[in-house]
Amino acid sequence: MKKHLIPFTFLYLALASGLWIPFTYANESAAMARVLLKAGDILPLETILQKAKQIKPGQVIEVELEKEDGLYVYELEIVDYSGEVWELELDAKTGELVELENEDD
Repeated sequence: MKKHLIPFTFLYLALASGLWIPFTYANESAAMARVLLKAGDILPLETILQKAKQIKPGQVIEVELEKEDGLYVYELEIVDYSGEVWELELDAKTGELVELENEDD
């Protein structure tokens, strides 16, 4: 599977008071994400986060937007309530689950 990482990563750190979201990405990448969102090529990140937590409840610790085989996917890492780390890939346009993998295995 050919991957092209869009050079921005949203790092999510859970804090007792809620979710703190430091955005670390290049201006070109943020602009690209805005264009893709406006064109309807990707769903809003908030929608993806809701769908991911329905599939695997826990704390989101990392999110990347990638282009794989010509399609955009959100790749998320979630720590579940037992402490296991899961990687989910969701189709960025539909929110459908593409892959679920336990990172601790």
